[in-house]
Amino acid sequence: MGSDRGADPGPVEWLEAAPVALGGPRGLGVTRTLPNKGRRTVGAWCFLDAYGPHELAGSAGMRVGPHPHIGLQTVSWLVSGEVLHRDSLGSLREIRPGQLNLMTAGRGISHSEETPAEHTPVLQGVQLWVALPDSDRDVAPAFDTYADLPVVADGGLAATVLLGTLAGATSPARAYTPLVGAEITLAAGSDSRLPLQSDFEYAVLALDGAATVDGATLKPGPLLYLGTGRTSLRLAAGSPARVLLLGGEPFEERLVMWWNFVARDHDEIVQARAEWESGSGFGTVHGYDGPAIPAPPMPITRLLPRSRVR
Repeated sequence: MGSDRGADPGPVEWLEAAPVALGGPRGLGVTRTLPNKGRRTVGAWCFLDAYGPHELAGSAGMRVGPHPHIGLQTVSWLVSGEVLHRDSLGSLREIRPGQLNLMTAGRGISHSEETPAEHTPVLQGVQLWVALPDSDRDVAPAFDTYADLPVVADGGLAATVLLGTLAGATSPARAYTPLVGAEITLAAGSDSRLPLQSDFEYAVLALDGAATVDGATLKPGPLLYLGTGRTSLRLAAGSPARVLLLGGEPFEERLVMWWNFVARDHDEIVQARAEWESGSGFGTVHGYDGPAIPAPPMPITRLLPRSRVR
């Protein structure tokens, strides 16, 4: 796809994954790589959970009761399985592999996620958040599904562009800051080079198999942070592999991230929490068979805005 080898942008960083139970102590196990103890964002991408593959036989699968969001977009992307989405706008959508499901929380939305009663045996996917810039973080909430996404192909590489632009292909989904997200599949023996934007920072997560990313061997688990300054990225695989590419202009706004909220100061978090607990400000999710998730207690010290790097 490209012969430009690009300048040497310097060393990479390995951001280790932390295990988390989604929806509570008995919830579905996920691995979280953003925010990380050393780096909070990649572009405006501020949250990344990967889960599966989970065999669902004898399991309830995913069950995340109604909960609120402000100041962000959620990106749901499945490799296999199904997730039933409900939200306070009245949306009811069964999310399937290959579809981008984009929920814009803006000034406030609530939603639930669960494995539907009729489902295939394996669940695997990622859940991501994108921080909205200060100029747009109070937009009206919305939920959109995009089943027809552009694909960039080069030999054994196929990149589905979820958000933003990659190698001249642009997703139809609206992003509020310059960024990119793409799922890349690599056939056995593939060796390709993708063009990148040198002013973007990038990171890659392996979803299946092992891929070689600019000489680094990447397997499921950690997030490989590549920094800025790259004009291209070499991706190769000896056997079939699947990775997630994230990038964007470094997001310089300082954020307060707490529970399901992305804000700018402690008092905004306090207000959002109080509204959720009082049943105001986030609408109602209808049809979920179970209770809403209560907000955790506020910390005893004030939450401070943080930069993208600790």
